Amino acid sequence: MAAFPEGGDMDQAQLAKIHAEIGKLIAESAKINAEARWYPVVVGTGGILGIVALVVKLFGG
Repeated sequence: MAAFPEGGDMDQAQLAKIHAEIGKLIAESAKINAEARWYPVVVGTGGILGIVALVVKLFGG
């Protein structure tokens, strides 16, 4: 499948498809970036809770 038809111009349907794919990629990137922003918080919180649980287990009773 050639990127451009014989005339060398892209028709409106091809442009619309490309724009839709670009929009989808932008949305997926935004989702990944949002998840990546919260990941260190979640991991850090889990680590802190693990340390607290260990301290309580060792010294709590």
